[in-house]
Amino acid sequence: MDWATMTEQLQAFWDLVVDVWHQGVLGIQIGRLVIAALIFVVFLAFRKLLAHLLVSRLKLLAKKTSFEFDDKVVDALEPPSMMIPVVLGLFLALEYLDLKGALGDIGTKLIRSLIVFTIFWGFYNLVIPFGFLLNRVAALFSEAMRDWLLKVIRIAFVCIGAAAVLEIWGIKIGPILAGLGLFGVAVALGAQDLFKNLISGLLVISEKRFNIGDWILVDGVVEGTVEHLGFRSTIVRRFDKAPVYVPNAKLADSAVTNFSAMTFRRIYWHIGVEYRTTVEQLRRIRDRIEAYLLENAEFVSPSEVSTFVRIDRFSDSSIDIMLYCFTRTTVWAEWLEIKERLALKIKEIVEGEGSSFAFPSRTIYMASPAGETPEVFVPPGQ
Repeated sequence: MDWATMTEQLQAFWDLVVDVWHQGVLGIQIGRLVIAALIFVVFLAFRKLLAHLLVSRLKLLAKKTSFEFDDKVVDALEPPSMMIPVVLGLFLALEYLDLKGALGDIGTKLIRSLIVFTIFWGFYNLVIPFGFLLNRVAALFSEAMRDWLLKVIRIAFVCIGAAAVLEIWGIKIGPILAGLGLFGVAVALGAQDLFKNLISGLLVISEKRFNIGDWILVDGVVEGTVEHLGFRSTIVRRFDKAPVYVPNAKLADSAVTNFSAMTFRRIYWHIGVEYRTTVEQLRRIRDRIEAYLLENAEFVSPSEVSTFVRIDRFSDSSIDIMLYCFTRTTVWAEWLEIKERLALKIKEIVEGEGSSFAFPSRTIYMASPAGETPEVFVPPGQ
């Protein structure tokens, strides 16, 4: 191969490279693709810086006010704001490429979809800061109902945003909703328990049976502290710290005792004293216990609740004094301290009056008929 031929072949190869460079990908020059990619990468690399500058400026303005609301709004908008440089960089890159036809249409729809996504992401995050608008609902119902409504609003924003994106891509929502309706009927038939639990949860919250943090007892199910109210189930943490996931239907159908809603806390005892205790001793013991309850501010007065100290019954081994009273505190630890002091005082009173506490006992009387004494055993002689 001579030099002239080699030169012609190299020139042909170079012409091919130039042609590929100009033809590029899908009719777009490779150089333009590289520059567009660099534009996007630059905005992507500096998105944290650009968003930080914007958010920092807003935070400075929010700190100048005496309200916390605007600070929460800025914090909620910070994550979506990180998306703005990405969308802007992609928009400028596509504008530089100047796409035509189907590619241009796809690029426009992509930018529109990202803008919708960013907007509804912001709305989704703003639901919590604007939750104070539902404080009236919390006053009428409960905090749990307010939390449920906030969740429903957030889900609504997700659905509306998804519908807007589908409309941008030319996908009609009407047929999808119609199909979902038929599908929903089929699902409802197979998911009756799910909807039952959902409706039961709404009933439990609307009736204010309990709130998060309350100590409850569900007959035959669980006893503990309410930790979370969900759409399908409620988390009750037992006193051994084990969580129990209770379906809302059980909470609606079973008897629920809310100990946190107690106005006062009861003490109900039977105090058994020995049968040798005299009538006067019984009266003095009763009167001194009653006087202790009436003089102690830790116990509720008889004018507010029923309070009794009475000689109640004659049991098998004791004379029982019934003690029925209430403490003002409902806190378990404080109630235990008061009950302990009461027990010590009762022991002091009973022993101070010369009596003592009875315990289960049984007396057996043995008698032998006259003239039937046992014979004396005499061993035989050797």
